[in-house]
Formats: sequence, C-alpha cells, structure tokens
Amino acid sequence: MKLCWLDLRTKNELTPAILEEAVHQRIDGVVASSVEDLAGLPPTVKKVLFPRGAALPEDFGEADVVVVNPAEHGDPAVLAARHPEVEFGRYVEIVDAETLEVACRSAATEKWSVLWFRDPTKIPLEIVIAAGKAAKGTGSLITIAQDVEEAEIIFGVLELGSDGVMLAPARVGDATGLKAAAVSRTPDLEMVELTVTGSTHIGMGERACVDTVTHFRQDEGILVGSHSKGMILCVSETHPLPYMPTRPFRVNAGAIHSYTLSQNSRTHYLSELKAGSKVLAVDVKGQTRLVAVGRVKIESRPLLSVDAVAPDGTTVNLILQDDWHVRVLGPGGVVHNSTELKPGDVVLGYLPTADRHVGYPIEEFCLEK
Repeated sequence: MKLCWLDLRTKNELTPAILEEAVHQRIDGVVASSVEDLAGLPPTVKKVLFPRGAALPEDFGEADVVVVNPAEHGDPAVLAARHPEVEFGRYVEIVDAETLEVACRSAATEKWSVLWFRDPTKIPLEIVIAAGKAAKGTGSLITIAQDVEEAEIIFGVLELGSDGVMLAPARVGDATGLKAAAVSRTPDLEMVELTVTGSTHIGMGERACVDTVTHFRQDEGILVGSHSKGMILCVSETHPLPYMPTRPFRVNAGAIHSYTLSQNSRTHYLSELKAGSKVLAVDVKGQTRLVAVGRVKIESRPLLSVDAVAPDGTTVNLILQDDWHVRVLGPGGVVHNSTELKPGDVVLGYLPTADRHVGYPIEEFCLEK
C-alpha cells in the first residue's frame, strides 16, 4: 500500500468535513503549516508539519515529521541532530537539471523527500525513483499531485511508483479517491477446478474479443461466464497457432451477454466494455492485476456452449466462439481448445459468492439458468 498524505495547509469551510473523511479513510498523513493545526489528530494519522514561508517553531508539538525547505530552514541532517524527537524531510522543487540532481541526492540520503515537479512530464520522477533505488536509499519519496487522477499516474511510474503522494483536496471525496488510487494490487482469487459436463453447438451469435493494452502471460487470461456465480478462465492468444500470429494482448472472451470481472469485485457484460474500461487479468494461481481495455471487437460467429460443474455442485456455463483457436485454461496452465472439450475434462474457474445488481455484489435472491 502506498502512502497518502493530505495537505490541509490551506483551510476553508470544507476542511472539517475533509478531515473527518481523511480519518475515516485512514489517510496515512495530514500535513499542516502550524503545530496548532496538528493538535488533536488521532494516533492513526502521521502528523506532518510543513511550514510555508515561516520560520520553524521552537516546539514541534505533536508533529511526527517536519518537512523543511533547506533554503529557508537549514539542512535536514543538522536539524535532525538537534531534534531527535522528530523525523525531518527535505522539500525539493524540480524545475531544471540542477534541482533534479538535488532531488536524486535526497532520494538516496534523506528519510523523507517531498517533491514538486513543475512540468507535467513524469520523466524526472522516473529518474529520481531510479536514483533512489540504485543508491539503495531507505527513505520515502512523497510526490505532490494536483488531483486524484495525477496521483494514480504517480503511483504507477516505472511500475514501482512514488512511495507516496501528497494532495491538497479540492472537495470532499478526494481523500477517498486518493486512498483508492494508492491500492497497489488487486486481491488474489481462489481458483476452482471445474469438470466439463458437455458442450453444444448453438448457432450464430455475437462474440467479443477483448483487446487490452498489456501483454498477457501464457498462464493468464480473464474470467468469463454466463452466470455471475460461475466463470471460466479464458486464455489470451499467447500460445502459437498454425494459421495466424499470436496476439498476446487479446482474449477471445465469449458471447456478448457474458460477465467478466473488473475492479472491486464488480462485473461487467462483455458488451459494455470499451476503450478505457478496466478488466481483471487472472492467472492459474489466482493472482490478479487490473488492466485497461484498448478495444473490443464484436462480430457474428458460430457459438459453442460449454457446461461444467464445481466440486460443490455449482453449475457453470460459458458461451464462446465455436472455433478451435479459442481456448480456456486448466490446472497448471494446460491449454484446452474449446471445440475439443469433452465431459470429464478439467478447466479452471472462479465462483463469486454474491449475486449482482448493475454489476455490484448484493445479497439477494437471484436465480440464473
């Protein structure tokens, strides 16, 4: 989990509500410009003093971290020696090559580095992250973001991302959005072995190919099913075929009515997906990651209905293109051509426990057949 700092140095009528939201969302740190504004914060929140255009106070009060601008307040290492009761961080504004070098040194040596990048490009942040890792720095990089959308980008730079983001909230809800953006990974799923009970040619219909903006691994695909409580792992086109090149970004997923999983356990119909949508990539061990859709191709094709059953008796159905090159995954990453599936074959799937209303999990009676 990445660190989330909320910058409340500029106060207005929304500040009390934003602070209440921040505490409820377990925001990691609250940044204030005065010691008085840090008083009374719960112990679950790191209290960050970041004076702006003012001298450091003689008493740091309840502050856990003090962020300083060396040009105004002095060197953080010297201050840390004088005040061992608090941690110190260095603030750096990166506006040119010289200040970028300062930021790189800070990443390698300081306990905390709070960075502001003047220009919108993320290349300088990549350089700072790489410099800190190369020097085996043990401190934390906190990068200032202008909004939640930028925070999400910052968390993903070089795949490692900044250790944290500092955001001045513009509205109630920004703390919640920042915390959501900080979630670095999606939860693993418990994969289930499903036994095929039969398959039927059902004629023409529309199927969807889901083209993502990432390369799938050979043991990875997306979960697809006719029912919200049972899905089968459809493999991407990463395995060689005799008549066409591999397309490792694509999953020939299934008929357009089918469900697939996205973030926060939500389902979407394949027909709803479009450029920019998010789907959950899943491997045979149940490890997951969220990937973006680049395109969805919906075309009329002959369709095949595959039925399977779980050990607990749950029945699962998948309708997909009736063609040999459309495949699903079995235990250990075994690849099954859909047209060759027969009763007794074992495929991998997932059994969500809740019914669905507009894609969201809900506990209610719902019969799907």
